[in-house]
Amino acid sequence: MAADIKRIEAEVYSLSSRERARLAMDLIKSLDDHDDADAEELWLQEAERRYRDCREGKLKTRPAEDVLRDAFSKVR
Repeated sequence: MAADIKRIEAEVYSLSSRERARLAMDLIKSLDDHDDADAEELWLQEAERRYRDCREGKLKTRPAEDVLRDAFSKVR
């Protein structure tokens, strides 16, 4: 199997950067093609919990302007 992967990698690296990007996107998308109703329900519950905690003042929040300023300062 490792030899197959090495052969495939060699073929992929011979593609243009645009073709490799397209392949990468297709591969990532293929990982997300399954329907996981349990995961969707868990994310919904988590979002509702976070929203409730925020509304009840249980979370420390910051203005978006401050968060964005800090984030941009770290990537410059």
